Amino acid sequence: MDLLAFFNWLDASFLARMSKAYGGVFAVVQMFHLLALVLLGGAVVAGALRMLGVLLRDVPRALVLAGTWRVFDVALVLIVISGIFMSSAVAMKLYYNEMFWVKMAGLLVGMVFMYGIERPLLRRPQSGAWPTRLVACASLATWFTVAAAGRWIGFS
Repeated sequence: MDLLAFFNWLDASFLARMSKAYGGVFAVVQMFHLLALVLLGGAVVAGALRMLGVLLRDVPRALVLAGTWRVFDVALVLIVISGIFMSSAVAMKLYYNEMFWVKMAGLLVGMVFMYGIERPLLRRPQSGAWPTRLVACASLATWFTVAAAGRWIGFS
């Protein structure tokens, strides 16, 4: 797939015209994007702290993780949808922005980690303490990298 062609299309799309013409719509979508980021970050931190044994020790790990994973899933969908809309307003600028690609790579790694490693490993009833703690630290590091790269886009 030619990514430049996709970004050119996105820059000329209805979404781009709407986001550029109606600042209020862009602001509302950005608000949902930020709220979803807070939800995702909270779910990651709460789940990781439970896996590390710092938070909610008296609640079964499976119960805490089931709740945080539901919130994570909803937040991720909202982030992707609102992110596409927001990207349409500055599609060509983002295409040439290195930190945008760092964020997208981090997002891909985070999703593969969450759905391919973390959840399958932690669904096993007897996953040990060290693998659980290692997964928690890796999850925190991965999602912190995604957030930091996203924040850095505006400075590069």
